[in-house]
Amino acid sequence: MEQGFASDSVPPAGSIDKSKVLDVKPMRCLMPVFPSPNGMSSVSTPQPSPFVCVPPSGPFPPGVSPFYPFLAPNGSGRSGENQEAFGFGTPISPVPLNSFRTPTANGDTGPRRPGRPRATNGLVAEDDGVSDSQNQSDQFGSGYSVHINDVEDTSTGKKRGRPRKTRMSHPANSHVEVDVDPILNQLLASFKLVDVDQVKKADGDKELVGRILLAFDVFRRRLTQIDEKRGETPGSARRPDLKAANLLMTRGARTNQTKRIGNVPGIEVGDIFFFRMELCLVGLHAPSMAGIDYMSVRLTGDEEPIAVSIVASGGYDDEGDDGDVLIYTGQGGVQRRDGQMFDQKLERGNLALEKSMHRGNEVRVIRGVIDVTNPRGKIYMYDGLYRIQESWAEKSKLGDCSIFRYKLLRVPGQPEAFTLWKSIQQWRDGTATRVGVILPDLTSGAESQPVCLVNDVDDEKGPAYFTYIPSLKYSKPYMKPNPSMGCQCVGGCQPGGSTCPCTQKNGGFLPFSSLGVLVSYKTLIQECGSACSCPPNCRNRMSQAGPKARVEVFKTKNRGWGLRSWDPIRGGGFICEYAGEVVEESRVGELGNDGDDDYIFDATRMYEPLEPVRDYNDESKKVPYPLVISAKKGGNVARFMNHSCSPNVFWQLVVRENNNETYYHIAFFAIRHIPPMQELTFDYGMVPPDKADRRRKKCLCGSLNCRGYFY
Repeated sequence: MEQGFASDSVPPAGSIDKSKVLDVKPMRCLMPVFPSPNGMSSVSTPQPSPFVCVPPSGPFPPGVSPFYPFLAPNGSGRSGENQEAFGFGTPISPVPLNSFRTPTANGDTGPRRPGRPRATNGLVAEDDGVSDSQNQSDQFGSGYSVHINDVEDTSTGKKRGRPRKTRMSHPANSHVEVDVDPILNQLLASFKLVDVDQVKKADGDKELVGRILLAFDVFRRRLTQIDEKRGETPGSARRPDLKAANLLMTRGARTNQTKRIGNVPGIEVGDIFFFRMELCLVGLHAPSMAGIDYMSVRLTGDEEPIAVSIVASGGYDDEGDDGDVLIYTGQGGVQRRDGQMFDQKLERGNLALEKSMHRGNEVRVIRGVIDVTNPRGKIYMYDGLYRIQESWAEKSKLGDCSIFRYKLLRVPGQPEAFTLWKSIQQWRDGTATRVGVILPDLTSGAESQPVCLVNDVDDEKGPAYFTYIPSLKYSKPYMKPNPSMGCQCVGGCQPGGSTCPCTQKNGGFLPFSSLGVLVSYKTLIQECGSACSCPPNCRNRMSQAGPKARVEVFKTKNRGWGLRSWDPIRGGGFICEYAGEVVEESRVGELGNDGDDDYIFDATRMYEPLEPVRDYNDESKKVPYPLVISAKKGGNVARFMNHSCSPNVFWQLVVRENNNETYYHIAFFAIRHIPPMQELTFDYGMVPPDKADRRRKKCLCGSLNCRGYFY
């Protein structure tokens, strides 16, 4: 205030002239000005300053002592006496303010309820086998510097967080430094996600949803591979899923950002997700951690919340054994570490569910089930639309706090999702009979898991007779000029093994993750051979142990026999190899001319490349050797995989070496997450122009990209 009252002439009460306008300046305009030291001129303050303070180094008035952080006390407890140029003593390196947290009772950072994560506004997930109670400060690990983009706070509808520049940093003990920006840029360009149309960001479609999910999964797997080579162990604080999702969101690679009631464009009932962040990327469920997603609507002049989706993943006392009924527990209501209980309140998500019950609007339900291949993780399945029938309050099983309960009924007429999962489990347990079973095990024990033969369409009793063989048969292997030495990894090949020749042949990385997921998309993958010392369960022998998923051969409605899986399959997950007899190249034409190519795999054909997932660092430009396999007389389950112009399975050439001998194999992997009982298909490829005399077959795949025919 330029016009005010002097401290020594305070006017009496009631004598202030309230009609006088004062010229008030904001506090940030007032700056402390220190007197100039002896022998120096004050350039910045040539005129008398309106505000002068005592320098922090002294001299100090009686009763005033130096204060932190300007002066550090010496051993005698007195302030440092050596003065710097401007009167400052020896400074103490201050601790950043963001290192301090507001203390609460018993040192806790806030009340928690066991078994349910605390809702936050940041990108925090509860999947991939990491405990929800993990300190949020290590979510992104020490090897990456990633910052949260604008994320909508469901409770307020406002944006939280500030977009900041992404950079890469590395811990001191890192042996491998990898800049992820070029990898991400290349990936976004390949998937055409550099500049997603704003309309598509708000409202997507199946094609865009598929591209975003595949980009996320490929990038996450690549980060996992990098982390492993850096020496990170599975289950540590590093979360490749969070890093990948955050970086994609920062670059705008997301869709269905407009909140809506009902189904989400591009997502079908029964679709599965292995990470909570996938739900956020495609707009199925916006909060990365909270179980209730809601939006505000204006009805009678005032806005009120209504629920749009919920995630029932077992954190609360939910009851969902009935496939069409779900008893859902509201959010909140915690038990602190000191034993205190807090009642749930009818606010935010709970209030939104209550309002939705009265409005009768549909709510999306995502159910979380245990991933049998990774017990610490979960699989999130979209179970369709439900309506809330009733709600009530009751006492929690964990204590004396009150909780809200909501009964939801599934809207009839939707495809099976959770009920199908329950049926499959009953088939496994033997409590229910699989309808239409012809043979309980087509393999007669040749595979580690039985493969049933099923026909619930017509009266056909099975395919033409063939001999089931689980692996590829060579009349003679391909010879190589120089002998190949096998690895000496007695306990199995490990990530970052600099002395392992098999790892080095794969570019220094293991091509498979600890869960058996393919992380390196190359023209050629080098697996351990018979000369290697590693055990049969080595990670680099993924395609040698037969199918990992429980599959069945079934009769389709219009395409003969097909193949599908009882189990959900991760994107990149191994399915099976193509077994049969290796055919000499000179006989390929004979098979085609005789019309005897119904069970032929021909690697010499032209295949639509999976451009987005190809490894651009792979120097191999083509298949090293033509490989043709006939499974007419003998083969495995791969012979029943049908063609599709939009497949969910792709093949990968795998080589195994033994001294001077080389054996090529064809292994099949999932392109994306595949729900149970969805048919497994791959692209049969196109015949080269010089072999175009082969007869065409009408394609009945029914996909939007159907070419109309195949060979």
